[in-house]
Amino acid sequence: MSTEPTPPPESNKMEASLSTLILSIASTAAMAMGLAPNPATNKTEKNMEMARFNIDLLMVLQKKTKNNLDSEEVKFLESVIRDLQLKYIQQQ
Repeated sequence: MSTEPTPPPESNKMEASLSTLILSIASTAAMAMGLAPNPATNKTEKNMEMARFNIDLLMVLQKKTKNNLDSEEVKFLESVIRDLQLKYIQQQ
C-alpha cells in the first residue's frame, strides 16, 4: 500500500501564464483602490500609493515585453492598464 499523497485533480491546477500574472497585479491594484475586498481580511481598504505602484508594475511589464507578445496579449495588457488608470483617476 502506497503512502504517497494523491495529486489534486487537474481542474484545480493553476497555470502560470502572462495573463495570470497580469490579473494578479491588476487584482492587487483594484484591492488597493478599494474596489474589491482583501481576501485575507475580507475588508475593503484604500491605499492609492499601492494602487499606483501596481499600475506602474504593469506598465514596466508592458515596456519590458514590447515586441515579445502576441497581438491578443498586447491588447489584454493595454486594456487592463487603461481600465486601471481610469479607475485610479475616478478614485482620486
